[in-house]
Amino acid sequence: MFPNPNSKIQNPEFGGLSRRELLLRSGGTLGLVGLSSVLADAGLLAATPEPPNGHRTTAINPLAPKPPHYAPRATRLIFLFMNGGPSHVDTFDPKPELTKHAGETLPDSFTMKNSRRRNGKLLASPFKFEPHGESGIEVSELFPNVARHIDDLCIVRSMVTDNPNHEPGLLLMNTGNMQPIRPSMGSWLTYALGSENQNLPGYIVLCPGKPVVGPYLWSNSFLPGVHQGTHINNKNTSPAELIRDVRNRYLTAAEQREQLDLVQALNRVHQETRPDDDQLESRIASLEMAYRMQGEALEAFDIGRESQLARQAYGEGEFANACLMARRLAERGVRVVQIYYGNNQPWDDHKDITNHRDHAQKSDQAIAALLADLKARGLWDDTVVVWGGEFGRTPMSEGDKGRDHHALGFSMWMAGGGLKRGFVHGATDEFGFQAIDKPMHVYDLQATILHLLGLDHKRLTFRYSGRDIRLTDVHGEIVTDLLA
Repeated sequence: MFPNPNSKIQNPEFGGLSRRELLLRSGGTLGLVGLSSVLADAGLLAATPEPPNGHRTTAINPLAPKPPHYAPRATRLIFLFMNGGPSHVDTFDPKPELTKHAGETLPDSFTMKNSRRRNGKLLASPFKFEPHGESGIEVSELFPNVARHIDDLCIVRSMVTDNPNHEPGLLLMNTGNMQPIRPSMGSWLTYALGSENQNLPGYIVLCPGKPVVGPYLWSNSFLPGVHQGTHINNKNTSPAELIRDVRNRYLTAAEQREQLDLVQALNRVHQETRPDDDQLESRIASLEMAYRMQGEALEAFDIGRESQLARQAYGEGEFANACLMARRLAERGVRVVQIYYGNNQPWDDHKDITNHRDHAQKSDQAIAALLADLKARGLWDDTVVVWGGEFGRTPMSEGDKGRDHHALGFSMWMAGGGLKRGFVHGATDEFGFQAIDKPMHVYDLQATILHLLGLDHKRLTFRYSGRDIRLTDVHGEIVTDLLA
């Protein structure tokens, strides 16, 4: 517990005032409470103990950059999360046999396992597939703009997950566990690597509202609190609405600096009584970050600073704006950016799969613009881009024209630093029901992403509740077939 805030500080420098009296008299705002990371940057603080994953930081700031386990292929991650589960057989996994056998039942030779249904009739895709680029990879007509980048993409057609329901599927993809008890992948990455920009959070989540499960998807869980994802509701793109300004408008910068120095002196006295309190360090760093963000975050999220040509390239809408923000954040050294397409399973088309056309039209142009922008600005080789949802959808119909959730085989794609270009990994059977060639589990995806960023998923651990816990638990293999 904290010392009594009304107790007298045993230091004549403070004139015998209590901590509470000093804070009240200072007139500072909550964002001024932490100064540790500022002093750390100036080399005025001692090093912290070595964290459990073997990385040593030379400053008290837990978001200070840390060395990876080995030379990374990339330094940042942008995860384009298609909330609700897009259908693989209608996007990146063409199945002409579905057209040939439309209306028939799935043969008895196909096993059920963890599929939610198999009693519907085989449903042909209403969308045409065509080969694109020099690689000739087939892509649905839903994504004409992304298809122009097909020679830069690494398509995984053999993804597998453990549960065809939204809540456990979302949690497994984001945290490596189907219960809300583990840190998210973004939290693990900032815990292991820190962030290049000390004036912005290392892990930012752009979602217009909150998806099913909500903040558990970007939770830090038992990792220090500073590694929790910072959720930005991108329904409104006004920087003043996105970032609350906590600066004291009645004081000059020099006067605020004096207040910060005083509060830091109080923090030092308090921290001396709790030298091994990692949570206190994280709290100080988080509050300091809130103050630092007032300068850079307002500019970083201001897409109004972009040229009209750039705005037109990305298109309009919440997802388009989020993709443009993601590029701006990547330029500014943010380690992890995750963009949720919608907040209420928009890709969850049980009744009519042709609704996929609307979702694709709202995302295709922006995704293609992001890919082009990363290449044009020299960010491609340093960035891993991932596209996909929590699972796929059945090749059988639900009702007349919809598709149900499906975990036995689905598609995702990756692009950027360290990945093969114009490449297809694995395959599902002739109907798209089950991954039959080079199945790639969610744990394998996570292990591969960590590898690309220079981390060994088996060495990245945190001791909690009597055991060394990691993102991939006791599973996961790096899929070297994807690596350039």
